[in-house]
Amino acid sequence: MSSFAAGARALASGFGFLARSPRLLFLGALPALISALLLFACLGTLTYFSGDLASWMTPFADGWADFARRALRVLLAVALVGAAALLASVSFIAVTLLVGGPFYEHIAEVVEQRSGLDTSDDGAGWVRSTARGVGDAVKTVLVAAVGAVVLFAVGFVPVVGQVLAPVLAALFGAWMVALEMVGLVFGRRGFTLRDRHRALRRHRAATFGFGLPVYLLCLVPVAQLVVIPSAVVGGTLLAHRMLDAAPRAAA
Repeated sequence: MSSFAAGARALASGFGFLARSPRLLFLGALPALISALLLFACLGTLTYFSGDLASWMTPFADGWADFARRALRVLLAVALVGAAALLASVSFIAVTLLVGGPFYEHIAEVVEQRSGLDTSDDGAGWVRSTARGVGDAVKTVLVAAVGAVVLFAVGFVPVVGQVLAPVLAALFGAWMVALEMVGLVFGRRGFTLRDRHRALRRHRAATFGFGLPVYLLCLVPVAQLVVIPSAVVGGTLLAHRMLDAAPRAAA
């Protein structure tokens, strides 16, 4: 429980840090706003065309009775929108960090400098570091997509599915959030996505203590604008704690 609380304190430190730095808060909120608008626009477009898409996917039902055909296509349309919403919720952080990479890199560096933390990197240069960050973000979104499909399928399991799916979604989302937020520090030092997974597994309680509140708060409309930049600060602090605890284990 102390490790879980340490993860939650890292996030609380992020809120406190940005409360004292309104300029950084605004800088971090801008990419979150852009990615939220993009995701809502995509989700809205899918919702608008979901009926047409469901009809296109079920040509075999054209000869069915009107009630059966409509019921199938309505259920499919709802399933498509639900799966897209689930994917958006678990990939929102990755998309936001991809959109606002330079902004969040700057915030992480300011946090390190003001907190007296190590600001070194692996010397790869901006181009290579950016390419590596984009590659990791794409991998993360693909993992989130697979996870969303699995979680959506779990939701159809009779009796337990409706309870189990939201719980697993929160745990999965929390892990993905933490994976992304520590990536700013880990990536700058040349650690791979696999290295990040290993580090999080060694600190599971702290990972979920940090990731769960971030994931749940990001489900609240508008709150993301404050939560994301605060989580960047908290993730930077958490990453340094993990590296200090086992500085060479993930290499």
